[in-house]
Amino acid sequence: MDEIIKVLRKFNEERDWEQYHTPENLAKSIAIEAGELLECFQWDNKYDKAALSDEIADVMLYCLMLSDKIGIDMKAEMLRKIKKNGEKYPVEQCRGSSAKYEELGSEKEKL
Repeated sequence: MDEIIKVLRKFNEERDWEQYHTPENLAKSIAIEAGELLECFQWDNKYDKAALSDEIADVMLYCLMLSDKIGIDMKAEMLRKIKKNGEKYPVEQCRGSSAKYEELGSEKEKL
């Protein structure tokens, strides 16, 4: 992650784009790029892998820029969030289920 952030910072500094990278603008850009990611699947589930890869990379790059801007260690935060999700979705309650964590107990009762 650190290497990618360094390259990204240099890329943006060379173009004097840092002035546009406010947290709000970066969050907007993430949403815009996520929309373009969805566009890859607009009419069916077939997709062009190269186009999809580009859009995934755009989303990730903007997420990294936002995390860098506000001082978040993305690697640490992603690992923390996976752990938190594991606590919200214990394997024994959610395996094979797409239920939201609040519904896990009630879904089990329906069976």
